[in-house]
Amino acid sequence: MEKEVGVVTHYFGKVSVAAVELTDTLKIGDKIHIVGAHDNLYQEITSMQIEHNSVEEAGKGGAVGIKVEGKVHPGSKVYKVIEE
Repeated sequence: MEKEVGVVTHYFGKVSVAAVELTDTLKIGDKIHIVGAHDNLYQEITSMQIEHNSVEEAGKGGAVGIKVEGKVHPGSKVYKVIEE
């Protein structure tokens, strides 16, 4: 099962970081799925920052930078993978 938690607003290629506008809470260790016209990426969140400061958790309405394992594109949806 997956729950939408945000949308990619920017991708920083040199550091492999996606800027994500959150619609729900995300934490280090959460598994995410980024889906878009050119994107289909599953990964665990290992690094997350707000304003260049590392955080363990970020809430709804915030913008975070997430280290990603592949290129993603603005407009791609970010889903939290919920394991039952």
